[in-house]
Amino acid sequence: MKIGMICYPTFGGSGIVASELGLGLLNKHEIHFISYEKPVRLDLLKENIYYHKVNIPTYPLFEYPPYELALSARIAEVVECFCLDVLHVHYAIPHAYAAVNAQQILLEKNITIPIVTTLHGTDITLVGKSPFVLSSVNYAINKSSLVTCVSEDLKQETLTYFNIKHEIKVIPNFINLENGFLPPRILNKKKKITHISNFRPVKRIMDVIRVFLGICDKIDSELILIGDGPDLLKAKALVKEYNLESQVSFLGKSKNIDSILRDTDLFLLPSESESFGLVALEAMSFGVPVVTTNSGGITELVKDGETGYACNVGDVVNMTKMSIDLLCDSDLYSKMSANAYRIAKIYDINNIIPLYEQCYSSVLKS
Repeated sequence: MKIGMICYPTFGGSGIVASELGLGLLNKHEIHFISYEKPVRLDLLKENIYYHKVNIPTYPLFEYPPYELALSARIAEVVECFCLDVLHVHYAIPHAYAAVNAQQILLEKNITIPIVTTLHGTDITLVGKSPFVLSSVNYAINKSSLVTCVSEDLKQETLTYFNIKHEIKVIPNFINLENGFLPPRILNKKKKITHISNFRPVKRIMDVIRVFLGICDKIDSELILIGDGPDLLKAKALVKEYNLESQVSFLGKSKNIDSILRDTDLFLLPSESESFGLVALEAMSFGVPVVTTNSGGITELVKDGETGYACNVGDVVNMTKMSIDLLCDSDLYSKMSANAYRIAKIYDINNIIPLYEQCYSSVLKS
């Protein structure tokens, strides 16, 4: 099967999932990535994998580059030139919208191509709800041949806010456990706390720092912050205000996530909402308990009191207390660490890839 994979090439969860899915499908399928840059986790040296760059034209007439137009044209070109069988697009806008437009272009040439659209969260929970784009998102979803989403919570939110005419299939995100961790995990003498995100306001990076401030007041510890984004400067300012510069490290867009998580004691993810929480799953795959919030699909992954703790959004006091209690109780920590790894195994890529293959097969038969 020849599959076109359309995604963002960045460090965000959807781009990582698309890249890992493509790599996982290579043994049996030919994968063609279409994006404005090569996805960060993509290894083009492997067989059966291709990358097609979307060139975005710039005209003095346009204030913003017409990316969707360029993407639609590139998708149609790649489908025709390489005889693709199916498109798998990650995010309703702009990707599913562009794919639907490409589908119409190809019909003019008597070429048909089914579209599998995966909703990851932000395309629904933030951008998609905007009245300026809601009708376009609704159109893109309904014109897709098959729609999946990463959690039951996201499915229900999509059905609530949009007029969806067909079934949405829940297929969770996944991790590759090949290089994973085997419990038991031993706590570091100096506790290492980690947070990974794109530093957007929804991630509540200031809460991460405030929770850490409470932890390091009681426990010898350090905080590792990985990522970049609009709240980075505010985060650095708050660290300076709390005199935590010697205990907090900003690593930017690191590619050494595995080695960092392998040495992490606790993962903090106090987001306003997480449709799934891929970074939490990555942490759990190394036996790292997670302290998060009880908002969105993250609670389907992080079981409160079993693999970590889920507190109310903004409840820094309780998140701090739970973190300290966990890091100070080695027996409790060992139990939660083992539970985290046990749950993570359910989401191994080898369990999830067949679910997507079933989707591809079903749209080709219809």
